[in-house]
Amino acid sequence: MIPEIKKVLYATDLTKNSAYAFRYAIKVSLSTGAKITILHVTKKMDPVGEIPVIVQLGEKRYRQLVEEKKEEVVKRIKKRLEEFAKKELKDEPEGIKRVSSIVVKEGEPAVEILDMAEQEDSDLIIMGSHGKGSKYTFLGSVTQRVLRHIKRPVLVVPIPEGKIDISYAEDDTFL
Repeated sequence: MIPEIKKVLYATDLTKNSAYAFRYAIKVSLSTGAKITILHVTKKMDPVGEIPVIVQLGEKRYRQLVEEKKEEVVKRIKKRLEEFAKKELKDEPEGIKRVSSIVVKEGEPAVEILDMAEQEDSDLIIMGSHGKGSKYTFLGSVTQRVLRHIKRPVLVVPIPEGKIDISYAEDDTFL
């Protein structure tokens, strides 16, 4: 029996060149009719850095400010992901209909990707590889961890030599 691909999880770090892997997600989606969930994971703040601020503000006020800021950052990242998807799909109007949701999570990227793949019952995970050395491409640490633990198919998209800055990524100041 040939497996059906109905749900694709596209995991992005929003760095330069991430659009290349997104184009593969769109191609798979258009070919199979699958829906795409776009996932971006932000890392949690180092708790050691919180201590002096908690002492100054008090824990309750500090937690309130953190939640407010977190909501603001999530909104900004979601907006950025929406703009990224629209830009990449401007020549493929059917593609935007394939994106079913945009999710921003906080945590360890590999763990959150694995959890989301299970939660969404994804049939295929698509993510890019990172790093180049001489003529070989190295997998990023997140991609390696996902591959080690996932029980679902994963398409790892290497960035072809010479491909630079094709994504919407402006800067990474709030990622």
